[in-house]
Amino acid sequence: MQHHNSQPDLSNDGRAAVLRSLVPLYFYFVVAGIVTVMLGPLLPVFIRQWNIQDSQAGTLFVVNFAGQLCGALFAARNLRLSVILGALLSAIGCAFMAWASFSTAPFALFFVGAGIGIGLTAGNIIAGTAIPALRGRLLAIVNVAWGIGAISCPLLLRAFGSIEVRPFLLITSAVLIASALFSIVLPPRITQTSQLTTRQPDERRLPLPMPLLLFFTLSMLLYIGIENSLGGWLPSYAVRTDPAIQASTVTLYYWVAELIGRLLVAAVVTRLGEAILYRICLMLLLITTVLLCALIYPSSGILLTLTFLSAFTLAPLYPLMISLLLARTGTHPQLGLLFSITSLGGAALPWLTGVVSTRFHHLRAGLVVPTLAVLALLSISGTITRKPAPVHEI
Repeated sequence: MQHHNSQPDLSNDGRAAVLRSLVPLYFYFVVAGIVTVMLGPLLPVFIRQWNIQDSQAGTLFVVNFAGQLCGALFAARNLRLSVILGALLSAIGCAFMAWASFSTAPFALFFVGAGIGIGLTAGNIIAGTAIPALRGRLLAIVNVAWGIGAISCPLLLRAFGSIEVRPFLLITSAVLIASALFSIVLPPRITQTSQLTTRQPDERRLPLPMPLLLFFTLSMLLYIGIENSLGGWLPSYAVRTDPAIQASTVTLYYWVAELIGRLLVAAVVTRLGEAILYRICLMLLLITTVLLCALIYPSSGILLTLTFLSAFTLAPLYPLMISLLLARTGTHPQLGLLFSITSLGGAALPWLTGVVSTRFHHLRAGLVVPTLAVLALLSISGTITRKPAPVHEI
């Protein structure tokens, strides 16, 4: 079945114009990257200030990703408005977080998460549908922009100081408001949801058998949970293991490694193929997380090395999952719902990591949770990497 004849083919000049018109979106993704990862490096500060246990701190991840889930559900209604609204909601949450206590922080983080869920989902849909022929390149650009923001977060926190986080939160809120205003100029022709409405009745459902759809959903859910468990808890684990390490340093290593890993995907995948690269990364990630759990007294150098390797081997998995999925579905309007469901992993696994850590009185025990999730991903990898069967009419 052909899905692309409804989208006009753009000339080179037209494509260049679209790429330039998406600059506000790139800027938003940079700021959103900062906001998405900030809880990890801020967590040791909050645990100390509020005198809370890991199981209580884990609930902060739950409300943040519950907000992302709720936000993503509404993202495709009006794409440009969703980016603007997402930036404003996150700005409100960051400003509220600057004066929050442990009892009020969940409300602030829910707003932050809802804004991220609305804005990032809408932004990915815009990038994935603006020029179908350049979908991969546009999605890569916004992912790199997000990665730049994720790397900037620990650098900004270090610049502001690790004790007083209020200036960081207030300035981040102001930049989010600027991003919302900047996004007003996104052109309606590439942000209208009419592009995403289904043209044929038989295209309303994702063209995947239910078991395969469940495996893809589970894989994406586990990935998001692993990424946020490691990114969220490794800074705290490193600080407790070696107080000389700064949480912002661990976060910087983590997200720099993720960005490098995603930049290298395109070069390596042409030589190895998606399925082989996917499994290699999973096996290396499993070895790395097992070492994180097994080493009782790792040095600061080993900790930073394992942090870098975990993020580096994790980074290619999500774009490879999306590529394997899109090879079977194309750009489908129901993908937004699938992405929103998978954000549950970002709520469940970091929370469970905190619960296990409190139960066994050591965060190293909590890291068994993402390790088992990696093992589960590896066990079902054969299903989602299997070559899709030729498409036939239903």
